[in-house]
Amino acid sequence: MVVFIDELPWLDTPRANFLSAFEHFWNDWGAGKHKLLLVVCGSATSWMLDNLINNKGGLYGRTNCEMHLHPFTLTETEMYLHQRGVTLDRYDLVQTYMLTGGVAYYLSYFQPGVSLAENIDSIFFAENGFLQTEYDRLFTSLFADNEGYRRIVEVLSGNRYGLTREVLAKKAGISLGGTLSNMLKALVKNDLVTTYWNFGESKRTQHYKLTDMFCLFYLGFVQKNPSNNRTYWYDNQNSPKLNSWRGRAFEDVCFVHQMEVKKALGISGVQAEVYPWHATTEGNVPGAQIDMLIDRADRVLNLCEMKFFQDEFVISKEYDERLRRKISRLQEETGGKRNVQVTLVTTFGLKKNMYSSRVQRVVTLDGLFK
Repeated sequence: MVVFIDELPWLDTPRANFLSAFEHFWNDWGAGKHKLLLVVCGSATSWMLDNLINNKGGLYGRTNCEMHLHPFTLTETEMYLHQRGVTLDRYDLVQTYMLTGGVAYYLSYFQPGVSLAENIDSIFFAENGFLQTEYDRLFTSLFADNEGYRRIVEVLSGNRYGLTREVLAKKAGISLGGTLSNMLKALVKNDLVTTYWNFGESKRTQHYKLTDMFCLFYLGFVQKNPSNNRTYWYDNQNSPKLNSWRGRAFEDVCFVHQMEVKKALGISGVQAEVYPWHATTEGNVPGAQIDMLIDRADRVLNLCEMKFFQDEFVISKEYDERLRRKISRLQEETGGKRNVQVTLVTTFGLKKNMYSSRVQRVVTLDGLFK
């Protein structure tokens, strides 16, 4: 017999005394029934972690299987939309992912027979748009006391490369300690925030980076739409602001799909660590920032540059100079102990010219969908 309880945390209202009743039900009756399978789920991850998985009381050690449902990949997003009759090319599918992060609930609002720009306006910017108030609902459903979580997310949204725990605590006005640690763990568990180490730094220096694409999009555009333009996306789809956002969001999409990038490069079987990397300006030596570094066990460093373009990417003289500076700075950092291989991850490939030989490997959109 299977007992399935959906959204378990919502049963635990302030005066329901639900948790003690649930413990009594399971420990005094359910646990002894060998033909009973109890399945519970909930989107309020902090409640599930505190009261079930990490329970220190009557439910300690009672769970014997956990399933963390992650958002769709690009491939799964393509399959899901195709199943619903929404036909988009992969260039627009990636943009759809930049908005939704592969969350099926958000994708369900995209309608067939409508352009991407019209879908975005209808869902996010039109009066009574389906996801216009989703940001508030998201935090209310995930976290009982959500003010601190919002502050963390909104501070991180303004810091492209993330923050250390100490700097984040100061900027968010939250004291260092167990409460902050638990909040960060819950944000990571909910796929809103990602932790990483900057290449070359000690692993004690952990960085927290907002990677939930819906939150980044909402805070960057929907919340900052002062004109209340109901056709904002359609009117501005070729503006510098949107093009700049696409470039940054594409970096996030690639980072989420780092396994697909490695597979496209033919190195999925090679042990490797993936990092972002940035070096500050020191004296006359300019700083450098690299979207993604793949540090391989065979002593090769894939220096990955992400470029979201409507056509083949063209390397100009100025961009070639920047690339050479990055390679030089990276070789200084590693003491010349790594073979640096410039890798371009872009939409439609690289146009051949006098500078294109600087790039050794190219991954196109199709590589991200495998």
